[in-house]
Amino acid sequence: MRLKTRSCFSPLCRRPAGERLEQDTAFGRRTGITVLVLAVLLLFTGCGAQRDDSLRIGVALYTQDDTFISAMAQNLEWMVREAESETGRKITLFIADGRSSQAAQMDQVDRFLARGCDVLCVNLVDRTAAAVIADKAEAEGVPLIFFNRQPVAEDIQRWDQIYYVGADARESGELQGRLVLDAWQADQEALDRNGDGILQYVMLEGEPGHQDSLLRTEYSIKAVADGGVEVEKLANETANWNRAQAAARTAQWLEEFGSGIEVIFSNNDDMALGAIDALADTPRDCWPLIVGVDATAPALEAVAGGQLYGTVHNDGRGQAQAMMDLALTLWSGGDPAQAVELAEGHYVWLPYRAVTLENLEEFTEE
Repeated sequence: MRLKTRSCFSPLCRRPAGERLEQDTAFGRRTGITVLVLAVLLLFTGCGAQRDDSLRIGVALYTQDDTFISAMAQNLEWMVREAESETGRKITLFIADGRSSQAAQMDQVDRFLARGCDVLCVNLVDRTAAAVIADKAEAEGVPLIFFNRQPVAEDIQRWDQIYYVGADARESGELQGRLVLDAWQADQEALDRNGDGILQYVMLEGEPGHQDSLLRTEYSIKAVADGGVEVEKLANETANWNRAQAAARTAQWLEEFGSGIEVIFSNNDDMALGAIDALADTPRDCWPLIVGVDATAPALEAVAGGQLYGTVHNDGRGQAQAMMDLALTLWSGGDPAQAVELAEGHYVWLPYRAVTLENLEEFTEE
């Protein structure tokens, strides 16, 4: 008999990264969320014998403190609850917070496999650990879906039951750069405050070696330069996707460069909000233009308030839906290519979209 346990996604039962997970993470106030997947089973297996067991999905997060990742987990919760009113089989969602420790996440993956999870969804702490996790999943015959943090292609190709769900970081960088380019072209005088015809900027980077951070940094600036604008980097610093760290970095830059900073590029919205925090005591007419990536709810509020010029929508809900569709299909023995649009047999790519005050309503409605 399966033990019924309360959700460990709740902040009330978070535990240190290394501590043994003693309870199943079952989203919702009820224990052991039941979700009907009969319609999916009929779609992929026909009208033959129905399965009596439940689908068990293990979801490993790199850290639950990341606003975007936390929202993705909440989207999964919502999708499970929605399916509950439509179908008839039970789905148990186990959620583990890696707290930025790859050793802790590896231990959590081992526990998911020991519990008999049917599908693993892993948001890597360290992308170099992908091969080890892939080999563990293959040894147990458990399909593996990496998400948000993309492993190298060789690790994805290790087994035909490995998938990646995410978005092309290069595209997010290009869109972020175009936001700044559009602002320059619309009112160069307002943005080029020292009148030298050069765009002076600082860059808040996610974390060392992370492919999203590297690509967003490179292609945001490339988009501005390709648009014919001369750029000058005043400073760049890693802030590990973290709001507080970004606030500290920005405060240092404000002391050093003052009003010489014309644009703050941020690899994600949490860090962009940190930059805004650092500017709280600065007159608004002296603020640089700030752009982020993700279109989290707090960032959209900052766009509405005129603090954040723009961001780039990272479709976390679409990614969560793709993960759920893949998990259901893999469990039922269906063809993943019939459930999601696969590239190269392994990748599900969701598009980015630029967000400014002009089109903000589209995203706040979502």
